[in-house]
Amino acid sequence: MKRKTKPDRTAAKQKPLDNWEHSWQEHWSKVGLPGYELPVGGPGGEEREFLGSARTFAGEQKRLRRISDEFSQAFKALYPVGPAVTVFGSARFKENHPYYKLARAVGVELAKAGFATLTGGGPGIMEAANRGAHEGGGASYGLNIILPHEQSANPYVDKSIEFRYFFTRKVCLVKYSCAFIVMPGGLGTLDELFEAATLIQCQKIGPFPIVLMGEKFWDGMRKWGQFMIKQGVFAQEEIGFGRITDSPKEAVDLIVRSLPSEVKNRLQPSPA
Repeated sequence: MKRKTKPDRTAAKQKPLDNWEHSWQEHWSKVGLPGYELPVGGPGGEEREFLGSARTFAGEQKRLRRISDEFSQAFKALYPVGPAVTVFGSARFKENHPYYKLARAVGVELAKAGFATLTGGGPGIMEAANRGAHEGGGASYGLNIILPHEQSANPYVDKSIEFRYFFTRKVCLVKYSCAFIVMPGGLGTLDELFEAATLIQCQKIGPFPIVLMGEKFWDGMRKWGQFMIKQGVFAQEEIGFGRITDSPKEAVDLIVRSLPSEVKNRLQPSPA
């Protein structure tokens, strides 16, 4: 009788990793050389410096100046802005998509309440929120990021501020806001959501509310949050600044109710 051989579990485990590596290499082969810098010198230094880039003190100083200049220009453009709300969301939703229409309605409600609307300045949800603010007679700002595949500012901003660095743009979107409305989006939107949530939880900013628009879209986030509470990584009261709704009016009313009187008195509701 032939003895049965046990399946090679190591090979079974390795196959998904091989698939992952193949997919990874295929994706990044289209991008070109990596952007990671290493100090000058070391093994293979000459070849690396010829093919890629090397980290030098002079280069770091230039980068610091670019970052400082970017902050300086943005602060100069944004310091006159009154009470403002940042709307985060995906650039991928087109004009006929329900989420685009929802974000547009959010912009209108923000304008009616007297808020300036800040977005990342691009298409999709950002355009929709700026468009609603513009149509509602409110102030509309776009903090636009410069990308390899150029993202031009949408046509509904009163003022567009350009950024080279994601982190400087994110600082400004947070710095000039007294609340955040998060529409459906991808990794960039999640990054912005968790950045703002962490700063509020740690009391670095706020107390500001975060409103997630789209009950169905964010249902998984709600369940994940409840699971995390049970795991003990934070308490319910630590994330009490968050709310999920489908109603633009409820979202904006919640923000208005959260404001201290000093900020609320600065609101200039749009007559539109």
